[in-house]
Amino acid sequence: MQQPAEARGSASPFKQPKAVFAVAFACVVSFMGIGLVDPILPAISSQLHASPSQVTLLFTSYLVVTAVAMLLTGWVSSRIGAKKTLIVGLAVIVVFAALAGASGSISQIVGFRAGWGVGNALFIATSLAVIIASASGGFVGAIILYESALGIGIAVGPLLGGLLGEVSWRGPFFGVAALMAIALLATVTLVRPMPLPERRTGLLEPLKALRHRGLLTISLAALCYNWAFFTVLGYAPFPMGLGAIQLGFVFTGWGVLVAVFAVFGAPFVEKRLGTARTLYANLAFFALLVLAIGVWTTHRTVLIVAVIAAGIPIGINNTVTTQAVMSVSPVERPVASAAYGFVRFIGGGLAPFAAGKLVEHYNVHVPFYLAAGVLVLGIAILSTAHGLLNRATAGELEGESGGDHGLQHPAEVDA
Repeated sequence: MQQPAEARGSASPFKQPKAVFAVAFACVVSFMGIGLVDPILPAISSQLHASPSQVTLLFTSYLVVTAVAMLLTGWVSSRIGAKKTLIVGLAVIVVFAALAGASGSISQIVGFRAGWGVGNALFIATSLAVIIASASGGFVGAIILYESALGIGIAVGPLLGGLLGEVSWRGPFFGVAALMAIALLATVTLVRPMPLPERRTGLLEPLKALRHRGLLTISLAALCYNWAFFTVLGYAPFPMGLGAIQLGFVFTGWGVLVAVFAVFGAPFVEKRLGTARTLYANLAFFALLVLAIGVWTTHRTVLIVAVIAAGIPIGINNTVTTQAVMSVSPVERPVASAAYGFVRFIGGGLAPFAAGKLVEHYNVHVPFYLAAGVLVLGIAILSTAHGLLNRATAGELEGESGGDHGLQHPAEVDA
C-alpha cells in the first residue's frame, strides 16, 4: 500500500546512510559549477578580450550539452549500472574542469565547459535516482536532501569562485576539479553497486516520455523558469560593476536563500497552498523580481537586492517542481529525470547567450523584460495541467510512476 503523503514527508531527510551523503557531497560540488563562474565573468571578459555575449557561452555550452547528454543517461546507466555511471560522470567533470582552468582562450574554455556538461548530465540524472533509491525517509525526504545539496552548491559556488577568482580566473576551475576528485573517491569507496535493471533503457525513451501531458507541461514550464533563472545568473553580474570577491558575496547571499527556501520554505508553502497554487504564486513573484531587475538594472543597490531576493522563488521552485515532475510521470524516474532535464536545461542554456545578444542590439534592460514575460508564459502553461498538479499534491499519481529501473529503496517497494 502506498504511504500517505504526510507519512512520506515526516521522516528527517538528514538521517541517511553514508553512501547517500557521499553522493550528496558530490551533488554539492557539481552544483557549485553553476554559480562558480559568476564572479569571474567580468575578469574573463577583460583578461581574454571577450565580449559579454562570448563569455555567456560558458553557460550556454555547459547547459545545452548537459541537456542533450541527458537523453543518454538512462541508456548508459541501464547498461553499466548507476554507480559506474556516477563514477564516469565525476571523472569527466574532473578532467574538463582542469582543462578549462588551463585554457588560453575563451573558445577553449567554452569547449571544455561543453565536455564538463557531458559529465554533469551523467552525474545529475543518475545521482537523483541513486539518492531516491538509497535514502531513508522515502521519496519526499530524498528530494529535499537533493535540493539541499543543490542549494548549498549554488550558495558556496559563487563564494569559492570569488575567493579563488581574486587570485586568478583559473582558480575556480582548478578548485572544482580538486573537490570533484574528492567526491569521486568518496563515491568509489562508499556507494555500493546496485543491480542492473531488468530492462535496458532505449535511447529515445526520454523523448517518448514527453508524450505524457503532465511531464511535458511541467518540463515546458521549467524551461520558462530556467530561462529567467539563467538570464539573472548569466548576465546580472555585468551591470553590477563589482569585483570578483564582491560578486561572490552577492551570489552567495542569493544561493543561501535558494538553499533555505528549498529545504524549509518549499514544504511550508506547499503544505498550505498545494502544488499548483505554490507554483503559480512562486513564478509570479519571480516575474516581479526579474521585472524589477529589468527596470532598475543600472541602479546597483536595487539590482543587488533583487538578485539576492530571487533566491527565494528559485529555492521553492526547485523543490516543488522536482517533486511534481517525479510524481506525475508515468515512466521510471531515471527516464523522467532525463526527459525533464533535457527540456529545462535547453532553456537555461540558451538564455544567457540570448541576453548578451539582446544587450548588444538593444539595451541592458531588454533581456530581463523578456525573462519576466517568459515566466508569465510558464504560469499559463502550468495552468493547463491544474488538475494533474493537484492530484500530485495528494500523492495520487505516485503509484503510477512505474518502477525505478531497479533503483527503488526496499522500504518504498514494500510500502
